[in-house]
Amino acid sequence: MEVTAFLKGMGLGGGLIVAIGSQNAYLLRQALKKEYVLTCIAICIICDVMLIGAGVAGMGKLIVEAPGLLFWIKLAGAGFLFWYGVRAARSALNPVAMEADNAKPAASRHAVIGAMLAFSLLNPHVYLDTVVLLGSIGGQQIGAGPVYFALGAMLASVIWFCGLGWGARFLIPVFTRPRAWQILDGVIALVMWTLAVTLFV
Repeated sequence: MEVTAFLKGMGLGGGLIVAIGSQNAYLLRQALKKEYVLTCIAICIICDVMLIGAGVAGMGKLIVEAPGLLFWIKLAGAGFLFWYGVRAARSALNPVAMEADNAKPAASRHAVIGAMLAFSLLNPHVYLDTVVLLGSIGGQQIGAGPVYFALGAMLASVIWFCGLGWGARFLIPVFTRPRAWQILDGVIALVMWTLAVTLFV
């Protein structure tokens, strides 16, 4: 029973987290720029572990029963996603190669931490998927099932973020061309704006 719950949590958690989102997009970009990659990975993992645990513990039910709270989370998230989409679009219109991009002053650690936290915690989709969906399914498991379900989902997050953050180095040769950055930033801008719009559609 515990093994089944663990595998179910790992499968569902992995399926949800692999989807392209603002958090994954920002982590990928930082990994390609080789700026505070370990810090970004750690923030993603810690936030996901906390949210999964909170969801299975009952926070998901609280969010569903407090529509006013969810509205303000959506509003803040939509504003942040739209703003970052504008930044990505501007970068897409003025692409630079990896060497030129690395010649610019790196963002401060505090700025990167703030942005990574915002992408991890201000995106309402995180609460709907990680807290509400995973929490509701995990809470339905029998006996110690919820704990093992949560552990499985947490392990999926650890594997994914480590793989994305450290695996991006294999794509670095591709991003020595400005065109590659232009495409990536264009995709990121579209993802951010799409997510912002879908919050209220």
